[in-house]
Amino acid sequence: MHPNEALVHRFYTCFQALDPAGMQACYHPDIVFSDPAFGELRGSDVGAMWTMLCTRAKDLEIVFSDVAADAESGRAHWDARYTFTQTGRHVHNAINASFGFRDGLIVRHDDRFSFWRWSRQALGPAGLLLGWTPLLRGKVRKTARAGLHAYLRKSSGGGSAPGA
Repeated sequence: MHPNEALVHRFYTCFQALDPAGMQACYHPDIVFSDPAFGELRGSDVGAMWTMLCTRAKDLEIVFSDVAADAESGRAHWDARYTFTQTGRHVHNAINASFGFRDGLIVRHDDRFSFWRWSRQALGPAGLLLGWTPLLRGKVRKTARAGLHAYLRKSSGGGSAPGA
């Protein structure tokens, strides 16, 4: 197994254990993360996002598969099952991740999933009707970033604003 493949395995094993410090240890200080919900995050904001998600998780179940990596890039599939706290609705999100590596750590992490599929599960009828629109995607992203910003202020008495 390539060391970067083992690194991706370690990242998701830590995620399964709700161990954000272990997840962060897999990231390069210059990490750039992106997904449909948060958009692009950089540096310490990425670790803060995972810490927020892990500490707030009530019934999160992570299953990962199809991990492959070489010296430059990698990929994995992962499924998240959880209750979306804002609506109490159950979600099964199927995510395809891609990775870039530098200095033996993950420097780029992109998660891709169907926003429409996620929104119809998490938001119900509103997601079903509007989940394909840029308007709803923008609202979800704004809410996710505001939640992260509030978490950063509360947990550290400061922190950088997401996207700043």
